[in-house]
Order: sequence, then structure tokens, then C-alpha cells
Amino acid sequence: MTPPTALVADDEPLLRERLVAILGRLWPELQIVATARNGREAVELFDELEPQIAFLDVHMPGMNGIEAARCIGSRAELVFVTAHEQYAVEAFRQEAIDYIVKPFDEERLAETVRRLRERLQSAPAPAPAALSTATLDTLAEHLRGQLGPPQYLQWIKASVGSTVRLIPVEQVAYFKSDTKYTLVVWEGGEALIRKTIRELADALDPARFAQIHRAVIVNLMQVQQFNHGPHDGGEVLIKGRSESLPVSRSFVHLFRQM
Repeated sequence: MTPPTALVADDEPLLRERLVAILGRLWPELQIVATARNGREAVELFDELEPQIAFLDVHMPGMNGIEAARCIGSRAELVFVTAHEQYAVEAFRQEAIDYIVKPFDEERLAETVRRLRERLQSAPAPAPAALSTATLDTLAEHLRGQLGPPQYLQWIKASVGSTVRLIPVEQVAYFKSDTKYTLVVWEGGEALIRKTIRELADALDPARFAQIHRAVIVNLMQVQQFNHGPHDGGEVLIKGRSESLPVSRSFVHLFRQM
């Protein structure tokens, strides 16, 4: 019998290691195939390794656990990890979502393990339930309220020939990783910048920009249409441009209503 697999995502190394250690005692056959420091890394590792379970810390820099859950969807059993915040815990209970609270209580974690084992050992195992958009929106709004208004990137500084251009982010159509640099494409042209896709994804306003592939961030206001493609992925077409940009399956949910 193939052993069950899991991913653990938490930005605090000691707590991440403690959770892995407790899971090792409570569920020795569970294979932790990867650990991640933030939601974006968790999604990338999930796409690569496709574990059956994802333990996601709610509070992580950049992409948090709620946004990572949107990307993973119903492809895995999801367990949220949270500090004891009554509002969030109550939302988890109302939706019957698995969660564990920091600091970790082995008895509570053992109960979560029992439920996960039962679901995975069912014959046939039921498909993981997708969390409702409303629940994820509620939790995301709660997180934003706790952290206060974020300060997003307003300008992109790019070298064009012998000059340095200050490009308002709203004029940018997309960013695409290009080996050591990142290509920025905007209304007035193209340029290479040193910021990585990961750094940009954490600095840009998620209401306007979305990562749609590990190498691409797109301005959602510049998307003309979305086309479904093979392997549950797709592509987007950009207004006024001929090229198409790949959309990996973890980000297809962004275009479901298009």
C-alpha cells in the first residue's frame, strides 16, 4: 500500500519542524514530502509533488495560507494552522474545515490525524471537498483587517538604454521571468528588471495583479480572454498584443467567471 503524503507550510522554522515531528509520532507512515516557508512556495511544491494533504499556516508573508488554499482547491485534503483567533476558528468550525491551533496540542492534532486517515483509507477514497469561495473570502478579509492596509508597489524602475524609466504599475501588462532577469511589458515598451517574480508577487496589489504561472504575473485589467488548455491549464490573451501567456492549473480558478 502506498504511504500517504503531505506538505507542511509555515514561515516559522521551529513551529514547522515541531509540526513535522508531532506528525511523525502520531502517523509514522505519513511521508512529509516537502516543507514550505510561504504560500507561494507551497503551491509550487504542491504542483510538483502532488501530496494528498497540505498543512497550511494561515499567516505567512506574501501569499498566505488562505490564498494557497484557493490555488490547491480540491486536489488535496487541507488543514489550516492558526494562532488562537476566535473569529477564524469559528469560521473553520462552521464550514467543518480541519484546523489546528498554535501552540500545537497533540490530542487535538491526533483527532485531525484520525479524520484524515479515515478519509484516505475509505474505499474508494472520497474526493477532497473544495472550500467555498465565501468562506475563503471571509477568512481573507479577516486577515487583512488584522494586518492593516498593506503598502503595495506603485512604480517599476527599469533601465531602457542609457535612461532609467519610472513605470506606473497600472500601465504594466505583465511580468515574465527571463533567466536571471524579469521582463516587464507595459504600454510604452519592454525592459528587463532585476526583481524576481517571487519578489514582485509579494509586492504587487493582488486586486490588480495575479501570478498565473511560476514564471508569469499578469495585470488582470489587461486580460482580454482566457482559453482552457490541456492538463487543466490554459492561456490568457492580453489586450492589444498578439502573444499568449500560460496559466498553470493552480491559477485557473482566477478565470472561472470569464
